[in-house]
Amino acid sequence: MPALISFALFALGAIVASFVGVLAARLNTGQSFLSGRSRCDACAAPLPPGALVPIISYIVSGGRSLCCGARLSLYAPLSEFLLGGLFVLAYLRLGLTLSLLLMGVAFSALLALVLYDLAHQILPPMLLIVFVVASAVFRFFLMPSLPEFLQTFFVALGIAAFLALIHLLSRGRAMGLADAPLAFGLALLTGPAALPGFIFSFWLGALIGIKLLLKKPAGSRMGVEVPFAPYLAAGFLLAYFTQWNPFALIATFATF
Repeated sequence: MPALISFALFALGAIVASFVGVLAARLNTGQSFLSGRSRCDACAAPLPPGALVPIISYIVSGGRSLCCGARLSLYAPLSEFLLGGLFVLAYLRLGLTLSLLLMGVAFSALLALVLYDLAHQILPPMLLIVFVVASAVFRFFLMPSLPEFLQTFFVALGIAAFLALIHLLSRGRAMGLADAPLAFGLALLTGPAALPGFIFSFWLGALIGIKLLLKKPAGSRMGVEVPFAPYLAAGFLLAYFTQWNPFALIATFATF
């Protein structure tokens, strides 16, 4: 039975991710994400139903558009696989509960934010509100008492304030202001794993930043704008699902 539920949740996550991809692509473009047929990004031809099956369509087509043969982006199948996997991991951790539903809503909003940030280097306020509210309600239902919820809330607030301070001191060059409420929502969502997740996020961001600097042409003074939302999301979720705590590792080294 758990295996069947896991398969159903993976399929549900992939389907939701497909819709979220459409939402992120059409948001603030004047197009409705609730109506209108999906079209090929290369030739704008309407896509047949066979091209809209999450993950499977990409595999069967060999990663090429059925209408014009253009190479398809990996964003869609990867996001479908990722959200499906997150739904399953959440189920294994929480069971079939109201908390699972709330986490699924938060994950879906988070995916939309990451996809939009990758495309536009900005986080839409409406999606941020949905994500933060879903994360707050999830954490409130999960906490056994109001004082424990408030403790998590103030930790999340401190993380958000730190990122907002970085934005202000760097005048927006080091980090966007919208990353602060995103980190606030992630800290609420992950609860006790918030501080390790925050550290993981900066480690991931630093590794990618170093890689980009090494690839930079010699003598170039141009900056590179990097969306930070994917690294925040990856760091917090890594800490939440692995429960690996970097503070314990630091304490171990400190004893030698």
